[in-house]
Amino acid sequence: MTAPLTPPHQPPPQDTTWHAQPVSHGYGEGKAMWSELRAALIILPAVVLSGIGLGLLWLWLAPHVGLVATDKAVFVVDTEGEQAAGADAVFALLALGFGALSAALVVWFHRRGGVAIVLSLALGGLLASGLAWFTGYWLGPEHDVVAHARAVGEGITFDAPLELQSPAALLAWPFAAMLVHLGLTALLGPRDPEPEPQWPPLTQDGSQG
Repeated sequence: MTAPLTPPHQPPPQDTTWHAQPVSHGYGEGKAMWSELRAALIILPAVVLSGIGLGLLWLWLAPHVGLVATDKAVFVVDTEGEQAAGADAVFALLALGFGALSAALVVWFHRRGGVAIVLSLALGGLLASGLAWFTGYWLGPEHDVVAHARAVGEGITFDAPLELQSPAALLAWPFAAMLVHLGLTALLGPRDPEPEPQWPPLTQDGSQG
């Protein structure tokens, strides 16, 4: 009688499936957020200070309202004129141009965009519009109409203070900046990479599980 043959030792099957280890992107995301915040902190004061240029252009290009003094009161020379509305229109058109230009420059230097960038453009544009209005008003004709009328004398025409009749003109800059920035970012900004297809793992016999 022969002893039964003992089968050779078979090692347990090894799992040949390759498991990808997740890669942490925390450092890269933090660096990108800091870069965006740093750019926003530069953009905000730069946009605000450019409002001085808008105010000077507005003072130069806006039509002025003529006033004349009599022994009783101060009157508008052309009661049917549209100089006041024209000053608002000039301010709004210039603000639209400044807003579009500021957004284009931001996209040129920082194409990735981001919430902080958009907020800095919007807030900076609003503050720049207020600074532009103050610049034009402060450097414009005399603010004290009565004192100015007494200084020039009766029957002499002089310019009224440069003012905005409609506060809505202050929104032209931030509106144009956000709109142009959104369009240029969508057109020129970096594209997200296409997701790679996920194939099921291979079994020992080579077939897909």
